[in-house]
Amino acid sequence: MPSGRTHDRITLWSLPVIVGLTTLSTRNATVTLLVAGGYLFSGLMFGPDLDIYSVQFKRWGWLRGLWIPYQRSMRHRSRFSHGFLLGTILRLCYLLGMIGLGICLVILLGQAFFNLDWDWGARAIALGSWLGNHRIGLIALFIGLELGAMSHAIADWMGSRYKRWQRGRKKLKGKS
Repeated sequence: MPSGRTHDRITLWSLPVIVGLTTLSTRNATVTLLVAGGYLFSGLMFGPDLDIYSVQFKRWGWLRGLWIPYQRSMRHRSRFSHGFLLGTILRLCYLLGMIGLGICLVILLGQAFFNLDWDWGARAIALGSWLGNHRIGLIALFIGLELGAMSHAIADWMGSRYKRWQRGRKKLKGKS
């Protein structure tokens, strides 16, 4: 299994390929930027290894405690953390849920201590409208996040396959 440093190198060295392919296929600088940004964020901070005490986990700094419940609920390299689409969707739902809880807490504290008025219905409608207006960008960002996670998972898979192949060769050498 590659080290965190190796995963970082894979992310950084493959970024120009991601940018080039996205630019060629979309001819849209905004979409390219969102895919590339999602790819970098996923490769360096939001990838599958958030399920363990990893380089990605440490990069969250004082916010890394946010990921401890996630780690405790995931088995390392399971399909729920490293799986195609599923891993990224679960991490994204987890992060958005934690952000949502934090926002709700701030709003409730603001209402309790500062008597702030918050119109939940109007805010929900505004958020729905914003999401609808930015769906292409959100899809591009998700594709970047998934590509970053898949570069990680594929590197793990290839590293494991190579180690198994080496062990098999050693066993065959020992028999002859």
